[in-house]
Amino acid sequence: MLELSILGFLHETPLHGYELRKRVAALTGHIKPIAESTLYPAIKRLEKSGWLRRDQQPGAVAAPRHVLSLTDGGRAELMRRLAEPEPLDISNENRWFTVLAFLRHLADPAAQAVVLRRRLAFLEEPSSFFYADDRPVSAEEVDDPFRQGVLVIARATSRAELDWLRTTLAALDAAA
Repeated sequence: MLELSILGFLHETPLHGYELRKRVAALTGHIKPIAESTLYPAIKRLEKSGWLRRDQQPGAVAAPRHVLSLTDGGRAELMRRLAEPEPLDISNENRWFTVLAFLRHLADPAAQAVVLRRRLAFLEEPSSFFYADDRPVSAEEVDDPFRQGVLVIARATSRAELDWLRTTLAALDAAA
């Protein structure tokens, strides 16, 4: 998801590494802080793949700054990743939020709807954090108040997302 975040933010505007790091950290929040030792190798991989380029600009005080921008190949790779997210990108909430943060860059409403329908189908499948004999357990079946809290919060979040998905899909279908 780090690479998708880099491609997504650079699609919006060229950035130097420090600003890119701040934006990625804001997106991932406290869940997955981004270290320089993680970000810069990812930048180098994307640069080696031909998906971004680094241009040197004079620094404000002394040292020159490197500004990163997407190449045409990088834009194409971003569109591919947005149009065809991996199954884990659909099922993992943190990865899903990264896809969702940049899905507007996929200009075709029908293509956006395809991705949202995959998430909708995933959310409509019965599931739980806890199981009894391979059957999802609901909050009402749990005696432990803390596990019950996990299930109640997850249910509320899922319902809110389902409502948003259905509303957004209706709007995308109308636009397509």
